[in-house]
Amino acid sequence: MFDRTDPASFTSGSGARIVVLPGVYETWKFMQPLVAAMHERGHPVQVVDTLHRNRRPVVEMAQSVGDFLERHDLTDVILVAHSKGGLAGKLVMTGPAAGRVRSMLAIATPFGGSSYARLMLSRTLREFAPDDPGIVSLTQRRSVNDRIVSIYAEFDPHIPEGSELVGAKNVRLDTGGHFRILAHPRVLAELAVLAEEP
Repeated sequence: MFDRTDPASFTSGSGARIVVLPGVYETWKFMQPLVAAMHERGHPVQVVDTLHRNRRPVVEMAQSVGDFLERHDLTDVILVAHSKGGLAGKLVMTGPAAGRVRSMLAIATPFGGSSYARLMLSRTLREFAPDDPGIVSLTQRRSVNDRIVSIYAEFDPHIPEGSELVGAKNVRLDTGGHFRILAHPRVLAELAVLAEEP
């Protein structure tokens, strides 16, 4: 809460560029240990400052990310996304900025939605319902799934359906939690593979 680290301090490096997409109500600081670890490995890591706490619809979030990539002329980037961030990331990969993204590591992303979303009062959370038009449309866009690694816990209290994505590399961790897995060593290992493969 009191960490004043400037995300700009992680933008240097000669490795593959990584762009961070946090989940709903999150800031990039939820993923700071992962950001720091990849930066130490020589990768420039960037935060999309216009996302704030990601309360806007997934479509608007994806537009912000696409605009960010174009404004900074970023290409061949690896997206690392948590939860809602993974939905926006996949939308970016199928939109106007698609050619700027190499691959994505999606952590605990509700690709098929969450049945709990129907019980929520907030529209921000209800858009995760399995029958929401945005979720249904995104599910049908399978052309980029083979460039996505979906990593998730065996039990996720926020996504009872899980995060398996057809055609993607799916990594199910033998643990529970929606946020706790951000610190799991396998997450860093999978991101390193994406960022450092030829």
